Amino acid sequence: MENHPFIKYLVIGVLLMIIGSLASAFKALFTGPRGSTAGVKALTLRVGLSIGLFIVLMILYAFGIIQPRGG
Repeated sequence: MENHPFIKYLVIGVLLMIIGSLASAFKALFTGPRGSTAGVKALTLRVGLSIGLFIVLMILYAFGIIQPRGG
């Protein structure tokens, strides 16, 4: 990813959105009205973002745009 700083910022942005969605779900589940679906919707968004990020990273790896770093 050293040649593509945009990808690095994109991944960080999506991870922040995932954390924000998780926080939103936590708040909705514990402080929202009983029977509200806001928590479920936030958790669904989080799962969708996580799966989407995984798929994008696999596609970028398959095309050789990103490479694993040796440790």
